[in-house]
Amino acid sequence: MRREPREYRTLDEDLSRVTHTERAVLHSARPLMRLGLGLIFIAATAYVGTGFFAGQPALGILAAGMAMAAYVAMSIGGNDVANALGPAVAAGAIGMTTGLVSVAVMEVLGAVIAGGGVTATLTEGLVGSTLGEGEATARMMLAALLAAGSWISLATWLGAPVSTTHSVVGAIAGAGMASFGLGAVNWPAMAMIAFGWIVSPLVAGLIAAGLMALLRRLVMDREDRLAAARTWMPVAVALTSAMLAGVAELSWHGSGLAANALLVLACALLGWLYTRRRLDRQSRGAGGGRLAMKQLLAVPLAASALVMGFAHGANDTSNVAAPLTIILDSLSAGNPAAGDDALRGRLVLLLGGLGIALGVLLFGRRLVHMVGSRITRLNAARALCVSLATAATVLGASLMGLPVSTTHVAVGGVFGVGFYREWRDRRLAASHAPLPAEERRRRHLVRRSYMRMILGAWLVTVPAAAALAAALVWIGGI
Repeated sequence: MRREPREYRTLDEDLSRVTHTERAVLHSARPLMRLGLGLIFIAATAYVGTGFFAGQPALGILAAGMAMAAYVAMSIGGNDVANALGPAVAAGAIGMTTGLVSVAVMEVLGAVIAGGGVTATLTEGLVGSTLGEGEATARMMLAALLAAGSWISLATWLGAPVSTTHSVVGAIAGAGMASFGLGAVNWPAMAMIAFGWIVSPLVAGLIAAGLMALLRRLVMDREDRLAAARTWMPVAVALTSAMLAGVAELSWHGSGLAANALLVLACALLGWLYTRRRLDRQSRGAGGGRLAMKQLLAVPLAASALVMGFAHGANDTSNVAAPLTIILDSLSAGNPAAGDDALRGRLVLLLGGLGIALGVLLFGRRLVHMVGSRITRLNAARALCVSLATAATVLGASLMGLPVSTTHVAVGGVFGVGFYREWRDRRLAASHAPLPAEERRRRHLVRRSYMRMILGAWLVTVPAAAALAAALVWIGGI
């Protein structure tokens, strides 16, 4: 066998070293590249915003508000993408990169199409008595945005999936009290929002547990899982597609009831047909063998993750859009050059959606595994139940204009599935001899340590964000 000349082998080794060096440099530069892209987006938002609203006074406050809104939006995207994508990635139904891009697109659509209702609730209800105070109101909201963004970024860096809704609402309340006193906060509205925070995870947990029981009965416990999946999985995707189409149409108010029903039926039919064809191809490719549940549930799980991305954009965009809307309204009061309110509202929602989408793409990987794998182990079936329960709860809240915490709801769904599994295992083991207490603790499927950590983060978030916003008002004179 003819050997290569030595100089060629040496050249190949040198080229290989250069290639490895280039790869190492690119890998080490990725965090800086993501940070740089984020800073470019913040600067571009401030520049374009001040140009578009150039007829308003106090352009410095406006530019700072636009920049902080972009920063908070990216922080929300980086923190909350785990809610939509964590279960699907943990179950292996969708790749990380594909999932991030798909969810980012759905975030923008949800913000623009269905984000107006919740934004109106936060804009008009929480600190309504402070509106109309001009620059003082704008400065208050600027402090709230800065405090909320700082707290969310800290939580993302620490790997804690805190509630961005809690952060923003707490920051607005703290800044309002520091600027205008205790009477600045609409406490009945605050109580209603807090009630939604309590109820929504419980609802999601119950829905997730019910879906888990139904899925086991209809598919997982059947002798022929493939036949059962071919019957029921297209139905699940059809209902998910119909839910998304119906909520989007109702939020957009683009047509009447007949057109809405027609759109819902068309989307349901398309979802059913696609899933049925996909399962048929999988069954033929299996050659008569058994298919794993991950393969059978891949399409429904990916669809539910996309719907969850839409729901998150529809609900959590208000955390950016509401403070920015208050800033713009405060600065433009009595100014005829401020522009059309409806157009301005759409642009604010678009800005929030784009910022959240960019945060998803640049900073969203860190928390995806927290929700998907550290609370309770999620296979495809459990992840599907969590995603569907979360999407249904958040979309329902968005239709009612209620700002709920998608993190609250998503983790509530995960807890619901975990506790259902514990209950089912205890029921199946009732006929056996009781286990020692230590062994029963080791068999807990919901990890209590993470549960306590997340609950602690939720309890701390509102007062911490409020205190930080108040400190910015007092010390910085914002």
